[in-house]
Amino acid sequence: MPRLAMPRNAYDILWAEAVSTLARIDRLHRDFFHPDPAGWEPPVDVLETRDELIIIAALPGVHASEVEIAMHDGSLAIVGVRRLPACLQRARVHRLELPHGRFERRVPIPPGRYELTRRDLEDGLLMLTLRRHV
Repeated sequence: MPRLAMPRNAYDILWAEAVSTLARIDRLHRDFFHPDPAGWEPPVDVLETRDELIIIAALPGVHASEVEIAMHDGSLAIVGVRRLPACLQRARVHRLELPHGRFERRVPIPPGRYELTRRDLEDGLLMLTLRRHV
């Protein structure tokens, strides 16, 4: 049975779309952790309820003792260090995508007075709960 050949121009179009999609995926993957001159910036989610503001930051491999939280002038700062695991000091690296070193993320918060009432770092997620004062 003769093999039906896809017209060259349709193949080229599909190939170009596939390459473009892969490039977008790669760019999204690289941008997950935003590098910054002050260090890297962890991604955050900011959620608001009637009484609280909840901020969740992705901090894989970061120990709670390495994180500082500060509120100043309408923003909350999450600052710390993600240390390189000891096993990597003697290993040959084939790929290193997770950021290491100093990090800092400043998150604008809605107007008002807030008090940090809860701070949990579990499974690589830092969850901060800020109670709104009326």
